[in-house]
Order: sequence, then structure tokens, then C-alpha cells
Amino acid sequence: MLHRRNFLRTAAALTGAATFCPQNLWAEVAPGMLVRSDKPLNAEPPLADLVKDFFTPVESFFIRSHGNTPEVDIKTYRLRVEGLVGKPLDLTFSEVKEKFRSRTVAATITCAGNRRIEMSAVKPISGVQWDAGAISTAEWIGATLAEILQMAEIKPEAKHVWFDGLDDVAKKDGGFENFGGSIPIEKIYGHNKPTGNVMSADPVLVAYHMAGKPLSPDHGYPLRTIVPGFIGARSVKWLGKITVSDQPSPNHYVADAYKVLAEDTPAEQRAKDPIYETVTNAAICLPSAGAKLSAGKNSIAGYAFAAGLAGNRIKQVEVSIDHGRTWTKAMLGKKKAGAFTWDLWTADIVLPAGDVTVSCRATDESGFTMPAEKPWNAKGYLFNSWHQVVVSVQ
Repeated sequence: MLHRRNFLRTAAALTGAATFCPQNLWAEVAPGMLVRSDKPLNAEPPLADLVKDFFTPVESFFIRSHGNTPEVDIKTYRLRVEGLVGKPLDLTFSEVKEKFRSRTVAATITCAGNRRIEMSAVKPISGVQWDAGAISTAEWIGATLAEILQMAEIKPEAKHVWFDGLDDVAKKDGGFENFGGSIPIEKIYGHNKPTGNVMSADPVLVAYHMAGKPLSPDHGYPLRTIVPGFIGARSVKWLGKITVSDQPSPNHYVADAYKVLAEDTPAEQRAKDPIYETVTNAAICLPSAGAKLSAGKNSIAGYAFAAGLAGNRIKQVEVSIDHGRTWTKAMLGKKKAGAFTWDLWTADIVLPAGDVTVSCRATDESGFTMPAEKPWNAKGYLFNSWHQVVVSVQ
């Protein structure tokens, strides 16, 4: 179990993780971004940047890559739609934009490994050592996946939709494969039969715009999926192929990775289901860990994100300075858009002199409250115990 007593070890690990990169790596991303790996490129913003606005600027949006960032020739690019369809499609980029109505969807995207470094402080875990910044929110514009599948004449036996990217990801046994994801058909159509009608106010998109501009190369140009409420691994970048099937994708990142495992063994990988929905989580973004504050009233700010269940919302966020003995209710900001978007929150608390551990927890409308402790898992996924920062108060 991960306990609050491990927090100081986590803080020390974070300090090292933020400064390990040579200076020449910083030129590849916006100034201030924290580069967690160069090749593939993985970077997150400082937490303070996340609460500056409800929508995250593109330059501060976290970058998650498993392989290279492909260079795509838009003149020859095609999006292939095949599998259990009556009419396979081979769409140009222009056709995706012109043949289907554009929809705007606000969605928060978060990596399943967000906050992994806190779990690694207890027992080392491989993978990108994310702080709590592998989460961002944007408005996305694109065609709905439902309408694309309607044109392809999806067959009644369809149960899953696969996505394959154009990137090259190195395999452990040599060679390369594309990053892939898949989602159950119910995510697109609810529990209704596929008809082409969008059953959600926040549909799955094949997106081409982010924050009003074409997707940047690091965020999936020219097309990517956006799956609101699901972990970021299901929002596949550099989308090259959509396959309709009666089974989940056999791609490594569905069949083996992105599963919560007690032990990372082939037997347990086969036994566990893939992760789809996000979990309820929250983090303190201001003040930062190690900040020097004055005794008395101080403002605390952060984000909270409800588990990716239809209709779920954040009910409340609470802050504690006495290790959870008492809690102060935070104020939720005005939610600007989207069912599957975060809430930004603030709280005013009186801090005594000394080193103070500030904790936060969120409760969603399903009744779930973030726990004080979280079981360790071999991949470091879905970590959502209380988020804490230690500050020096004078």
C-alpha cells in the first residue's frame, strides 16, 4: 500500500525527475515543459501552468509518445476504414473534413500513468515517470466516428473498433509496430444498435483541430481519435487505420499493456481486461512542492477530474493540512464545457509556521472519494490517492 509517509521520498524523486534532462532537449518543446524522455518524446507542464486557464494552451499540453513522431505527407495520406463493414473506405484528409459534419468537443485527456512517480517512490516502476501533469484539456474539432462508420456501413456483429497509428514503436524482441488502441462499440453508440446516430453529447471524434488550429505533429497531425472519458492511450495519434471487429484489438497496447497488474507476467496480462475509463483524480497545482509561504491565509489551487462514466461529475474537492483529520471544502470553478472535462478549484486555508503537508481529495457524484492509500501495481497506472505537497511556512 502507498501511504502518506512515503510522500517525502516522492518529493525527492520529483526534484530529480524535473532536472535530469540535458539542456539541448528543451529546444524540442515549449520553454518550461518538463521533459521526461527525449526519444520517444514525453513531456508535461509544470503543475502551476495547468490552473492558469480552463483550456490548456497547446504549448503547455502534455505530450505522450511511444515511438517516433511521424512525418506525414498530406498529399498521399489516407485514412483506411475496414473490417466488419459493408463498404471499406479510403479517405483523404480533405474528404474527412468535407464529407462529414464537423463537431466541437471539449475533453480532458489524461495518461493512465499520471502520477506514476508517486508509486515509483515506494517500489520502482518502469515507464515514464510522470508527476501529476500528464493531463490537459482542450477543445477538439473533427468528424464523429459514428458518422464515418455509418458511411462504411458497419455490420451488426461489430463489438469493437480498433485504431492504428502511423508511428513506429520499438518492440522488446526487435522490430517495430504501430501504436494501437481499441474501444467497445458501446462507447460510440451506447447500448443501441449502431445506426450512425451519435448517442452522446460528447461523441468520439476523428479530430483534425485542437484549440482552433490544425493538430501539431506532437499531438497527432493530421488526424487522431478523441475518446472522452477514456484514458489517453485510446485517443490514438497519427491515425492511419480504423478496423471494425467482434474482438478487442490484438495490438500490444490493448492486449498486453495498459492493464492494472499485480505482477507483470504473461499469465496476468492475459487474465486482465484493458483499461478504458479514467478514474477520479485531483491534484494541487499551486503552491508547488517546496514553496516558501507566509503564515496565515494562503490560496491553494488545483484540478479535479471525475471517473469517465456517463453523467459522472465532481461533487466536491477538499483540502487538509493535518493529514486528513479535518478537511476544508474547496470552491469549484465554473465548468466551461464538456461532460468529460476537469474542474479547476481553489481553497483559502490558514497555514501555521513550519513544514506543512497539504493534501487534497475529490469526491464524484457516484459516491467515490479518493483514498488515503492506493495499492501498488506493476505498471503504475490509475494512481489516485490523496495528492500532497509539502510547503515551508514562515
